[in-house]
Amino acid sequence: MTATPLLKRDPQALLDARMSRRAFIAKGLGGAALLMAAPHFISTAQAALLHSPARRIALNNLHTGETCALTYWEDGDYLPEAMATINRVLRDHRTNETHPIDPALMDLLAALHQRLETRQPFEVISGYRSPASNAAMHAQSSGVAGKSLHMEGKAMDLRVADRALTAVHATSVAMGLGGVGYYPSSDFVHVDTGRVRRWSGA
Repeated sequence: MTATPLLKRDPQALLDARMSRRAFIAKGLGGAALLMAAPHFISTAQAALLHSPARRIALNNLHTGETCALTYWEDGDYLPEAMATINRVLRDHRTNETHPIDPALMDLLAALHQRLETRQPFEVISGYRSPASNAAMHAQSSGVAGKSLHMEGKAMDLRVADRALTAVHATSVAMGLGGVGYYPSSDFVHVDTGRVRRWSGA
């Protein structure tokens, strides 16, 4: 798959792409810290990710049909155009609003992808949620947090086509990073870059 050429059509994405490289490097330090926070988790594959000259991510938004498969980090720097594309693919499909996605979330996902040993993209159930969308969902379900990290671009609900949901959940928990929610009836796993916590839902 190749990244959808969305930047030409989205002025906001172009604006986001102009973020200074220094800002992305600063955010990148958070991603490295996130991965280094649980040394028991760092396997050969994750060590390779941390020292790799490039990091890739592949996403398939099930609501919009948009996909991307791209290098988002290369030679010590997050790539603004790649991050702008990720922002767009993970936008709130209800309101069409975009928001900067936490680069540390991409690092967590890249590490998870390696641990799962799959070539399939992450199927995205939910990425960024606007406050309005989150409030509406929270009103309908107690399983949606009122102050969800989805509103900060720090969370994603996902599954992987060729891996059992139990495996995705178990691997996410074994990483020992951030929040992990298990929703077997809804067929997705929630991951985020917040504090370490675990829960199950419908």
